[in-house]
Amino acid sequence: MSTVFVYAESSEGNFKKSTFEAISYGREIAEIIGGKVIAAVIGDANAASLGEHGAHEVIHIPFTGAFTGDAYTNLLTEAAKQCSASIVILSNTYSGKSIAPRLSVTLDGSLATNVVSLPNTNNGFTVKRSVFSGKAFAWVSLEKSVKVIAITPNSFELKNWGGSATVNTLNATANSTISVDSVNKVTGKIPLTEAEIVVSGGRGMKGPENWGMIEELADLLGAATACSKPVSDMDWRPHSEHVGQTGITIKPNLYIAVGISGAIQHLAGVSSSKVIVAINKDPEAPFFKAADFGIVGDAFEVLPKLIAAVKQ
Repeated sequence: MSTVFVYAESSEGNFKKSTFEAISYGREIAEIIGGKVIAAVIGDANAASLGEHGAHEVIHIPFTGAFTGDAYTNLLTEAAKQCSASIVILSNTYSGKSIAPRLSVTLDGSLATNVVSLPNTNNGFTVKRSVFSGKAFAWVSLEKSVKVIAITPNSFELKNWGGSATVNTLNATANSTISVDSVNKVTGKIPLTEAEIVVSGGRGMKGPENWGMIEELADLLGAATACSKPVSDMDWRPHSEHVGQTGITIKPNLYIAVGISGAIQHLAGVSSSKVIVAINKDPEAPFFKAADFGIVGDAFEVLPKLIAAVKQ
């Protein structure tokens, strides 16, 4: 029986939504090829709960050190080899982007990143991946016996498989050559890469003192806040909120852009959003060509009405 091996990424003991997507995706593949899903958890987390999302078994690796690409690669390589994994699944998060290429080397496997569909196994093993910052798609054939796949977050619907998973412990060796002195994290906010709704502001907001409206709308919608590159460059907002080609690439279900013209570099980071709403007083703003819905109007008039409507 073939083994689909999934890295179950966690943060501070909690699994991310993208982790559940990866496991569910792995289970879909297992159903196609007649295999089983083994998830690997590094550090403390509720490993047994992964059975509900499609895992048959879970390997718990009790490693408490800080994340480094080489350490986690070594741990996952040992676990994947132990269960003779033929397919390795990760989410294409920051951690996944660091680990996936390394795993393809240590496991001597084929690699596909930014994958957005289940594989076609009718003639070989082919996957569809997003390329050129989401502007096109490529179909890639993975020909080696081990296949490493990093899926794009928020590309697959979650399924509750209603099962349970057995948990076994593996004391693997990290052998990291990198030391971490400190880790600084943004706290108290929904991570942009995990958010299903994002409210973003640009230079049309005229200054950092006006960001209260963006934050209020985001709070009401349970959304994350973001900004364009000029806004972060002018220190109106932290660089951790910058979305675009040179910032964070996101794929929320809903992206609301307020006072952002829609330069190609910004669109490259948000164009994969399922629904885009643009609010801009310039009817010729490029964003309207990419948006699903557009409101031509002054943000300082539109946002208060939108906030009032959401409250109602």
